[in-house]
Amino acid sequence: MANGNNGNGAPKPIRCAIYTRKSTDEGLNQDFNSLDAQRDAGEAYIRSQAGEGWTLLPDQYDDGGYTGANMDRPALRRLLADIQAKKVDCVVVYKVDRLSRSIRDFGRIMEILEKHGATFVSVTQQFNTTTSLGRLTLNILLSFAQFEREIISERTRDKQILARKRGKWTGGHLPLGYDLEDGNLVINEEEAARVRQIFEWYLEGHSVHGIVAKCEGLGWRNKEWATKEGKMFGGHPMRKCHIYTMLANPLYAGRIRAADEIVAATHPRIVDDNTFDLVQQKLKENTRNPGGEHGPKLEALLRGLLYCACCGSAMSPSYSSSKNRRYRYYVCLRTMQRNGGGCTTRAVSAPVVEEAVIESVRRFAMTPEVIEAIARAARLRLTEELGRHREELKAINVRVRNAKSQLVRAKNLDADREAALRDVVSSGEAKADQLRSLVERGERLRFDDQMVRQRMATFDEVWKTMTIQQQAALLRQLIERVGYDARGDKVKVTYNSNGIREFCKGATK
Repeated sequence: MANGNNGNGAPKPIRCAIYTRKSTDEGLNQDFNSLDAQRDAGEAYIRSQAGEGWTLLPDQYDDGGYTGANMDRPALRRLLADIQAKKVDCVVVYKVDRLSRSIRDFGRIMEILEKHGATFVSVTQQFNTTTSLGRLTLNILLSFAQFEREIISERTRDKQILARKRGKWTGGHLPLGYDLEDGNLVINEEEAARVRQIFEWYLEGHSVHGIVAKCEGLGWRNKEWATKEGKMFGGHPMRKCHIYTMLANPLYAGRIRAADEIVAATHPRIVDDNTFDLVQQKLKENTRNPGGEHGPKLEALLRGLLYCACCGSAMSPSYSSSKNRRYRYYVCLRTMQRNGGGCTTRAVSAPVVEEAVIESVRRFAMTPEVIEAIARAARLRLTEELGRHREELKAINVRVRNAKSQLVRAKNLDADREAALRDVVSSGEAKADQLRSLVERGERLRFDDQMVRQRMATFDEVWKTMTIQQQAALLRQLIERVGYDARGDKVKVTYNSNGIREFCKGATK
């Protein structure tokens, strides 16, 4: 690293930050751990450079238990933020792979360092990143670091696949119905009875929505378990995703997935082969193809949004047929399961309740508060876009001027170099004309309440052009839930404030 001086011959102060990392949290609770050893080496190196003006910053940047395969590390994010804030002049690490094991990520880090005038030093690997040879050396070291990480990952993956082919459970989130003893799955009888009941309900014809409602009524939750460190997972109310995952999990039939095949497992089964295979067949029958995606069989705009205001249960879409006509309606799940407990709601016409909700959204979109919010968001977005266009136009103009200058000043230009410069000029001028047109058009735009109100008045036209999936997605963005009260035949719409903000931002795109 080249040092300057402060005008009186003394070296310019260089503020150094030491970054340490360890992939696992094993041993971090010891009095002296790997992070401490890395920091001691960094401090010693900085002291050896004290005559060059190097000083150690008090802030510590330690990532214990974080992989070097990505940049999702709290201390690293804090370090990069301080570099961008001009608080750090030099980053000191014990080895290059402590900072990153990914060539791509390291390149991004180096770009940030260079952009903000900071440098990088590895205590045990001496090189100068300001020279081409130093950068080559660094890339070679990083290549080996990344290769080592990939080899370790492949070995771990191969080891897990081999263990699974032998029927061993190799870890992950514990499934409901099992506990873990000495690394092996053992049956939890109380939870296993719930699993068997869920499989039976599904074979009896209950929908997944209905099974979720039954689990909610019984207070059943998904598996709750703790890691060796005491961190808790699970224990949440059953949702559709939990039921689908459970019904398709071969572990319950004493089987286990190993790569692309399913083999017999060493742990005990909870459901028999016949039950499990019948459930898989029914899951396939209830799955839309192609694509293998679970999808609604009915066109139901309010699926997952509508609930019974009388008893609080979800209302599920259903239908009845007469000759060539289908009648759609929503039915209270508690009533459908014959345990209504006094609930007066039976069924409501789907088109009637859906139109009531659409009318509510139509009125909502024309309220002065929403119109004003949309206009304000549109003006802000226009200002940001114009700023980006102007910055890009400025940069292009600089490139074009530089290319023209080189064409004028340079003598005996290589033909390829001259052609490249002329291409920069022609493409740059074309792009500049396009950006100037965008800026001029944007400057003429005026997003006021009246203009937004005119656009929102076309709601019905836009709604008719949307697919039912797009319509349902819009309702889910705007609406938190819809209550239907059969006692007064009333519909109550509760809006989602976060979804409304996003709607306002995108309404004028």
